[in-house]
Amino acid sequence: MGICLNLHYLWGKYLSDMDKLPLISLLLLTFPISAIVLWGVRDPAKVRLVALAAVGVDLLICLTLLGGYRSDVAGFQWMEIRRWIPSMEVYYRVGVDGISILFLPLTALLFIGTVLASWNRVQHMPRLYYTCILMLKTVTMGIFCALDTVLFFFFWELTLVPIYFLVSLWGVGPHRRYAAAQYTLLMIASGIPLLLAFVLLAVDHAQLVDGRLVGLMFGLPELLASPPSPHFQTWLFFLLLLGLAPKIPTVPFHVWLPTMAREGPVVILAFMTGLKLGAYGVIRFLLPLAPDAAREYHWLLAGLGTAGLLYGAFLAISQTNLVVLLAYASISHVGLVLLGIATMNVTGIQGAIFQLLNFSLMASGLYFLTGFLQHRTGSTEAVNLGGLAKSMPFFAAFYLFFGLAGLGIPGTSGFPAEFLIFMGTLETHLGAGLAALAAMILGAGYFLNLFRKCFFGPVRGDTGGSVVDLGGRELVVVLVSSALILFLGFFPGLVLDQTAASANAWVDLMRPRIGGLPQ
Repeated sequence: MGICLNLHYLWGKYLSDMDKLPLISLLLLTFPISAIVLWGVRDPAKVRLVALAAVGVDLLICLTLLGGYRSDVAGFQWMEIRRWIPSMEVYYRVGVDGISILFLPLTALLFIGTVLASWNRVQHMPRLYYTCILMLKTVTMGIFCALDTVLFFFFWELTLVPIYFLVSLWGVGPHRRYAAAQYTLLMIASGIPLLLAFVLLAVDHAQLVDGRLVGLMFGLPELLASPPSPHFQTWLFFLLLLGLAPKIPTVPFHVWLPTMAREGPVVILAFMTGLKLGAYGVIRFLLPLAPDAAREYHWLLAGLGTAGLLYGAFLAISQTNLVVLLAYASISHVGLVLLGIATMNVTGIQGAIFQLLNFSLMASGLYFLTGFLQHRTGSTEAVNLGGLAKSMPFFAAFYLFFGLAGLGIPGTSGFPAEFLIFMGTLETHLGAGLAALAAMILGAGYFLNLFRKCFFGPVRGDTGGSVVDLGGRELVVVLVSSALILFLGFFPGLVLDQTAASANAWVDLMRPRIGGLPQ
């Protein structure tokens, strides 16, 4: 007992000391440091090791942040504030709360999986490839940590640079450069209303003194404490929604995803579907910054969610390509997240956050497995596959497991997340909730039908007997994700306890205010 108490004391003292360190800045600095080391190495094997070590260090920092995070406190923690653009009152301001803290270690895990999944498959310019991977990882973590709207936009737009090169140089389709250009142009266009919303919001809080604006406000904590007028919130709501919608992606702004699925590298699709940055932006910025407009147009969010649910499910039924099917399935799944957000109650928002966390395990796991299959057979078309369960029993078992987890089967982390969303939605949007239940039936239909064709259908050519099963590194990738899915499925309270205080504070922001305070 004495040893346990001493260890507990030492751990508490360690975390107390670590709280004084700028860990988030260290997390963001691993990219430039690792990139310098990466370009000083010529051996491809060492390049891979440097990339893996860099992401491993990130995971340790993220776990330290999580270990020192107080889940009973609703506000932002591990905050760092530095002057960045003093003349415009823009600050380097970072921090985490219960909404964002869990995304950091799961992002690190996803990129560890990305490095391992690419281990022996990138022969063309490996240093540039892993530099882009590490840059994408860093700016993604910056999005989750940014507490200044300009800093958030800075990281948001920087994701386009590595994605463009990864898709155009290492894509698998003949039109990969078109897919990269289409995605980049669409995201640049959507960034215009997003930046305009942030600028107008800052100007709305400023005053004109001697011909210059004074008191521009870009800090998220200050903006949350002083929401703008209801009339201005309407403009703000639609500008932010227009800026975030393509990256959610929601119908009809999803047009880039099927093209990207056919042409892009599967590891990038694992990132795009595993980390729904657009949905995170809706939770972090859209609704809290325009709460009155969000209450007025909650039906629009619920409608977009329902449309995405049904549209993605119906189109997935007709697909014969595994990658494209997963793309449409992700549109359907993120529609369910939008429904949870539209409830604006604690049950729905906790379910939405939980489901977003699940995507980094379930959706990315399915894409990694599909990439392994594509590397072995050269195709993800059902017409070229069949009888795979005979030669790849472990692969078939894991593919079925991840698919069932995506359907919310009890015992997996998808079940508590979807259950919370359904309960929250049925409480506020009965029709949308019933539509979501119907979409679940469609989801089971499209996944199990294609799984049956590819893994238990007639053997096509020699794929049924000559394709090798999962190797060592591939097993590590899927085993870690599978273990977390099962663990969180049986112990969902570990996630819900971390998000409870922040979710309650988030819901308080949605309530009508009198004199600047929630009613």
